[in-house]
Amino acid sequence: MSKTIDKLVSSALISSLVFLLATICLAQTQENVEVAKLLAQARDQAAVLSRDADEMESLTRSQTSWETHADVLNRVKDNVNTLAGITEKLQQSRNLASPWQQQAIDRMLPLLRDLASNTTAAINHLNQNKSRPTTADYTEYLKANDETAHELADTISNFVQYGQTRAKMQKLEQRLEIATR
Repeated sequence: MSKTIDKLVSSALISSLVFLLATICLAQTQENVEVAKLLAQARDQAAVLSRDADEMESLTRSQTSWETHADVLNRVKDNVNTLAGITEKLQQSRNLASPWQQQAIDRMLPLLRDLASNTTAAINHLNQNKSRPTTADYTEYLKANDETAHELADTISNFVQYGQTRAKMQKLEQRLEIATR
């Protein structure tokens, strides 16, 4: 009788453990709604940053004052700082995010660091050279920022689109009652 009880208890424990592991696996594959909202905010902010980086880079081909450069560069800096704030919230939620959301966060970080570094270098250069900025270093900072801002905006946008498409597919699967793995 003791062996029967032991087998029942063991079976119950194994069943509970399997259920718990399945629940954990399911939770990790499910999209985190809060992270999805933050990624959408990051996408929108990255689009604004990308447009301002375009404008900043185009100033190198025009006869504008250093003050105009400073104004647009400050906008770029503000955009980078706003995006950094969103990214900080994303990092805090990373462990609760689905694998694809974690990957999105991980891919954003180095690009944002590059933007911050180049923006700081451009600001420092402009502060030291209060004339129409035309040096090769300065224009290279702005060109790198423009390219990186576009890459960041595209990356975030693609991940957000992936999440939206994935959610639509899951709804369709449920509606059609398609069994998934």
